[in-house]
Amino acid sequence: MCFLGFGNYFCYDNPAALQTQVKRDMQVNTTKFMMLYAWYSWPNVVLCFFGGFLIDCIFEIDGAPFSCFVCVEQVVFALGGIFHAFWLMEFGRFVFGIGRESLAVAQNTAVSWFKGKELNLVFGLQLSMARIGSTVNMNLMGWLYSKVEASVGSAGHTPLAVTLMIGGITCILSLVCALALAYLDQRAERILHKEQGKTGEVIKLTDVKDFSLPLWLIFIICVCYYVALFPFIGLGKVFFTEKFGFSSQGASAINSIVYVISAPMSPVFGLLVDKTGKNIIWVVCAVVTTLASHMMLAFRLWNPWIAMCLLGLYSLLACALWPMVAFVVPKHQLGTAYGFMQSIQNLGLAVISIIAGMILDTWGYLFLEVFFIACVSFSLLSVVLLYLVKHAQGGNLNYSARQREEMKLSHAE
Repeated sequence: MCFLGFGNYFCYDNPAALQTQVKRDMQVNTTKFMMLYAWYSWPNVVLCFFGGFLIDCIFEIDGAPFSCFVCVEQVVFALGGIFHAFWLMEFGRFVFGIGRESLAVAQNTAVSWFKGKELNLVFGLQLSMARIGSTVNMNLMGWLYSKVEASVGSAGHTPLAVTLMIGGITCILSLVCALALAYLDQRAERILHKEQGKTGEVIKLTDVKDFSLPLWLIFIICVCYYVALFPFIGLGKVFFTEKFGFSSQGASAINSIVYVISAPMSPVFGLLVDKTGKNIIWVVCAVVTTLASHMMLAFRLWNPWIAMCLLGLYSLLACALWPMVAFVVPKHQLGTAYGFMQSIQNLGLAVISIIAGMILDTWGYLFLEVFFIACVSFSLLSVVLLYLVKHAQGGNLNYSARQREEMKLSHAE
């Protein structure tokens, strides 16, 4: 389950690791470059939701069909470099989006194997392996491009295409893991007779309108937080080169420190949330830390390494926020809820990626950082509202681990 995300996240951040090379070799500006992220997100505004619906109704947690899309994408993406056709690279990212986000929904839904105190740790382990993939990408692809360029003997779109094709090997690892995960789930269903434990309730598309207010607030927190994270990382390499004077290698290193910290800390944070509970409090800590990080980068306060190390603590939000969905929706709707959450997240990422590129081309990095600060501030406001709503309803989102155990025992009696 954890290795499933390695190849997907490795390829997702290929443009960020090769931003300078892509813009130079394909002759595009920042706004056009950010379309590689926007085209990735657009199909998932709809398909993530229906991917989750299909997982609930048909595929269970079989991610193999979606993993095949990921493999096809990387080939198409690389072909865009071979033929010097940026539109083909955009189409490749579109195909990538179709598969990868629905695959992430299947991966998230697989946490139904785990319950109670294990839940946050499992999310942390998943995120850890995914971020190892992103870290390897950030530090490997630029070096790999230079080696391919030296081998070919000239710069241009051909070395870019070869580099992307080599990077696509990691997608095969994800496909193998998806097939293994599907087999293990089917085997567990036969052995444990999971069909007998089903409630008989059926998910309907119209159930979306009955999602609770706390769930909608979780969606808003997710969108407003991540739109200030991933688009920034996508632009980060050139940001540190131009604003702080880093070398290309140094810019790659500081841009990847977010993932370097996130990879080992994700399971630690997951275990921490499992042991303590108090999910909302941990979400507040993560959002406030990210807000401070963007303020430091915007106004050049202290060393940028400090700000990026703080940004690397974002995995605390993932470990505390995403498991909360399982607390507010029935199990038979879990895939649909996660799919809808990622659909809305992708809508935000698609729009903000374009806006970020336009702001950068027009007004520069200071205005871009102020924009990200506004997004994170709105996320913080939504967390406060979530706490107030659940406190009024007497819900369990901010219960301690002991309180949840006591509540579970009382229900069992």
